[in-house]
Amino acid sequence: MKRAIISVSDKTGIVDFAKELVGLGWEIVSTGGTAKVLQEAGVKVTGISQVTNFPEILEGRVKTLHPNVHGGILAKNTPEHMQVLEKQGIIPIDLVVVNLYPFQKTIQKEGVTLAEAIENIDIGGPTMVRAAAKNFERVAVVVNPQRYKEIIYELKEKQVIELETRKKLALEAFKHTAQYDTAISSYLENIVEQKSFPREFIISGQKLQDLRYGENPHQKAAFYAFPGNIRGTVASAKQLQGKDLSYNNIVDIEAAWSVVREFKNTPAVCIIKHTNPCGTALGKTLEKAYQRAFEADPVSAFGGIIGLNQEVDSKTAKKIVETFMEAVVAPEFSNKALEILSSKKNLRVLEIGYSKPGKDFWIEKISGGFLVQDQDNVQLTIDQLQFVTEKKPNEAELEELLFAWKVVKHVKSNAIVVSRDRQTVGVGAGQMNRVGAAKIAFEQAGEKCVGAVLASDAFFPFRDTIDAAAKAGIKAIIQPGGSIRDEESIKACNEYGISMVFTGIRHFKH
Repeated sequence: MKRAIISVSDKTGIVDFAKELVGLGWEIVSTGGTAKVLQEAGVKVTGISQVTNFPEILEGRVKTLHPNVHGGILAKNTPEHMQVLEKQGIIPIDLVVVNLYPFQKTIQKEGVTLAEAIENIDIGGPTMVRAAAKNFERVAVVVNPQRYKEIIYELKEKQVIELETRKKLALEAFKHTAQYDTAISSYLENIVEQKSFPREFIISGQKLQDLRYGENPHQKAAFYAFPGNIRGTVASAKQLQGKDLSYNNIVDIEAAWSVVREFKNTPAVCIIKHTNPCGTALGKTLEKAYQRAFEADPVSAFGGIIGLNQEVDSKTAKKIVETFMEAVVAPEFSNKALEILSSKKNLRVLEIGYSKPGKDFWIEKISGGFLVQDQDNVQLTIDQLQFVTEKKPNEAELEELLFAWKVVKHVKSNAIVVSRDRQTVGVGAGQMNRVGAAKIAFEQAGEKCVGAVLASDAFFPFRDTIDAAAKAGIKAIIQPGGSIRDEESIKACNEYGISMVFTGIRHFKH
């Protein structure tokens, strides 16, 4: 008689699967809660203590860690190994069906304690999974409930689980335990203070969906979530309506959400096109903020991605559906707003929730490896500014400069943002030189440049951008400073009566 050991946290389909195995002449060995579920369903089960001749101890922490279990799993199909099993009275185990304690679900719960998280670290399960996967030449291991029907079909049709299938199952099993360990290490990294990047940086992800294609139709793509993904991230967002997300949609949604997260207490809206904010604005209401963001550049906004930092109400929703847009992302949507947005059946609507603070990294793949850095989450306040020109900005101008500074941080370098009344009126993105980026921003803003402010993501290497800004009518500038020609730029501002402040912070975005 073939023997299977079943011990699962996710009990989806397990009763039917076990019944099919019994019907095919298999013996079922099981543990704890799984054994109880199977017995209550009428499945004949051999308890784990009957196999180990030892009770489960330490509140269930030790039950399968025993030679009678692991000898039965790890024995190769050789005369020598089989003789050892026979001598020790160990029955071979041919199938291991295990999935692990729900560690990721546990750590996502509100108010979860460290003790609760630690208690949900599985030990015996991963050990059995790894043992079975190592010995795939004889043993099959199943960690995914979606495999049950396939396994039963193969047993009925071929009377065995074939070697190629066992190899695939072993690969899936090692990925399962690797991801599990990564989730644990990621959780501990968030609660253990570290002064430097870890010696080993581990990346793991669970596939959320296959995408139609990547950036272009000839590229394949898929969407993955990191272990322990928390509320307030794009990967954890709930799509409420609309067509399937594309690769470019997801990248632009991340860009839109990153911008509006900068503004905590005031309604803010950002419209993204090809990862750059073509229109960003604040408003007394979310409806007003959206209207102003759209009016900042209505040509580029067409077919864009909208990010909003507050619950979308019906008035804002009515404005959104007036124009073709690809997607909208916000923390929440009112029922009335969803009803209005549903009139655009292809519009992708994502509810993302509110973000929680926590460590985060930015990972950039290169050939043969990857780069890791902290997220650019630095927050700038007025008291950190350096006032370097004869003319000083007034309080209103300082608030406007900080608004432009928050936006320029999210524009591809070289980046220039012109803003007025908490609305971007000109954006110059991704140019090879700074004066070129400024020229684009000024041309877009037109007459709105007069009395507006300018933000630059990096310092001015020459005074030429100041000269162009003065000609356009800019009244105040915010930039990092730090150029060997800073005095040249300061002198130019003094000549034109422009106030300029230095941040001491650069915001390159490649």
